[in-house]
Amino acid sequence: MLFEDFLLDPILLESLKAMGHNKPTTIQQQTIPLAMEQKDILARAPTGTGKTASFLLPAIQHLIDFPRRFGGQARVLVLTPTRELASQIHRYASHLSTDLDLDIAIITGGMPYGPQEDALKNNVDILVATPGRLMEYLDKGNFNAEEVEVFVIDEADRMLDMGFSAAVETLAIESVGRKQTMLFSATLEGSDVGRFSHQLLTNPVKVEAEAPRSEKAKIHQWIHIADNKEHKFAMLCNILRQEDVTRTIVFVKTREGVASLEGLLQREGIICSFMRGDMEQKQRFQALGRFTKGEVNVLLATDVAARGIDVDDISHVINFDMPRSADTYVHRIGRTARAGAKGTAISLVEAHDIRVVGKIERYIDQVLKRRFIKDLRPKNKEAKPPGKNKVKPGPKTFSKKSKKKKKK
Repeated sequence: MLFEDFLLDPILLESLKAMGHNKPTTIQQQTIPLAMEQKDILARAPTGTGKTASFLLPAIQHLIDFPRRFGGQARVLVLTPTRELASQIHRYASHLSTDLDLDIAIITGGMPYGPQEDALKNNVDILVATPGRLMEYLDKGNFNAEEVEVFVIDEADRMLDMGFSAAVETLAIESVGRKQTMLFSATLEGSDVGRFSHQLLTNPVKVEAEAPRSEKAKIHQWIHIADNKEHKFAMLCNILRQEDVTRTIVFVKTREGVASLEGLLQREGIICSFMRGDMEQKQRFQALGRFTKGEVNVLLATDVAARGIDVDDISHVINFDMPRSADTYVHRIGRTARAGAKGTAISLVEAHDIRVVGKIERYIDQVLKRRFIKDLRPKNKEAKPPGKNKVKPGPKTFSKKSKKKKKK
């Protein structure tokens, strides 16, 4: 299947060609034809499957097919959980609309209010926003959602995790003129996403796009067993010094852990930048910019801070700290092996991480290989996952009859 098969406008096809996108991905093949018919869509799309084009192409085609005569507020509203992801979607929409007369705006937290308020006063065709800041403008009367026709909720599972459900529901209710709603999530498991979709979508078509086997095989995954934190750090340094480790994201569980690890790596002569959830927007963009430009080849990040990072040629993802859930693991490793490239995901596992390793293996239906680093083999055997607590039998009790029988 080709993009031409979707009957997209020639200008959009030229933009896709200029961006090097010649063949639609699995999620795009499944979603775009349905979206072009203006059906509500509930889609499960893992990170790195090309879901952004799945909702932007039909949305922009809608604006081309039904141009409005007068300026006004946003006709297409895309909500995302983080500033980085909003920035990424805004850039992609701008590239797709290069030769189209469309006004595309972005509203996120961590940025000055003045320019954003000015943008909302002018004509807006596509608005990409994070829910928190957009709600502020809605409450102030700077933003009116009544003209929204296409409403997109991206990374819905993370939106819920970050506590944005009430804001998204309010914005959906305010979008009284919406003709179509599309919800994308890396996972559809759990009552929260189900309830969320039930409230916001009308007779949605459910699309579940598993990454093809060929795509899964592009990420080589394995684990190293670590005796303790010091052993784990020694293995991390060894891996980062390998020649084939050219551009790496190292995931750490907490903000404090990021700061501590950054200091330790600097002492070892390993230069890195880092992103934490408490950083100002300017600092986050600077850190990501250094990594993207190749000024540093190692980026330390927490899960929240890394949300929305889309950098090409990431050779390795290293889990210095294991994630708390299996779906987060899938999110993390999806940062590598993009755009047809191969990648590697390495997890450094301590004894207390074994339980989550089991969950991950069941979730991805794959056993993670155990590998060893020469001169850094673990001294301890791999811990066994804790089993269910067995109920110890209590003291035996006897009825009066049984006691009498016993006497006889």
